[in-house]
Amino acid sequence: MRSILTSYTFPLSSVKPLDGLLSYRSYCLTRTLEVLAGGTRRREQSPMGDAPLEPFGNVDGLDYLRCPESGSIFLAQLPESMKWARLLAEVSRYRHSPGTFHSGIAQSRGENVYTPKLEWIQSSLRMLGVGRPRVMEVVTPPSDFTRFLGASGLFAEVLTVDEMELVMAADSQISPATNGDASSGRSGAAQVAVLLESLDRVNDPVALLRTVAGRLTAGGLLFITALVSSGFDMTVLGPRNLYLFPPDRTNCFSLRGLELLVSRAGFALLEVSTPGVLDVEIVQAHLRHDPLLPLSAFERQLLAANSDAHAAFQSFLQQRGMSSFARVVGRKQS
Repeated sequence: MRSILTSYTFPLSSVKPLDGLLSYRSYCLTRTLEVLAGGTRRREQSPMGDAPLEPFGNVDGLDYLRCPESGSIFLAQLPESMKWARLLAEVSRYRHSPGTFHSGIAQSRGENVYTPKLEWIQSSLRMLGVGRPRVMEVVTPPSDFTRFLGASGLFAEVLTVDEMELVMAADSQISPATNGDASSGRSGAAQVAVLLESLDRVNDPVALLRTVAGRLTAGGLLFITALVSSGFDMTVLGPRNLYLFPPDRTNCFSLRGLELLVSRAGFALLEVSTPGVLDVEIVQAHLRHDPLLPLSAFERQLLAANSDAHAAFQSFLQQRGMSSFARVVGRKQS
């Protein structure tokens, strides 16, 4: 199993500036609370097994729970799937609307987020000897990554599949709609699936992976990115982390939890990496936002160190699987 490091760096302001995030975060929290007011179920057990979930903390009026075995964290209350699907669709449209902070950094996100992800997928396909596969992008449309996939020339066809339709199909056995056809055999079959933070936001990540596996050919490849609770900034900030909010971060698996989830869905792990570059800068941004943030003496000493020390520490986090951004590649076992 590979673990990939990176020396590619970019500032927090170019991909998810904390100050710009706050109004979007407030919108997401408000809409989530409105949806949950219509009735919910409480999550009791970890998605990775039978461990009962324990209290983790409160995020602006919303409780999160923690898996004691893996350290993964989950929003405590969820509505029925159709309501959650509508919420994700509404938030996705809002994210792409003029006036949100996302529109102002669209170009820099393309350069610093989507291009490196595409290069990661390309290098993995080349290393594994996979040429021009049919790819299934699992997302709540619209997706900025779709055009990168289509323009790359790497794929024979790009299918876009709504992630919540896949979740609901796990129980209903209804075949989710795609933008492709059935030319590969069974409807929607693909050789590659791409889930960019899908597991972070769906209400049932187990059902999502189970259905994705069913839509892949034998030996098909799974590419996942996710925020992980075992990373440095998540561990230091806990419930105070302003990047932790629903629906975008309904689930926040630890790296170990992510490995268990993918393995139990029938995938062999080919790569598990935490090539994040923003952990230290995220904590620094939180400290600027709230100078009274409770941090240990060591944490404050680290944040006050020079850029060389920060770079060395971030490299250490990557090497030890302790950054808060994770990438996973899995192969469907036949």
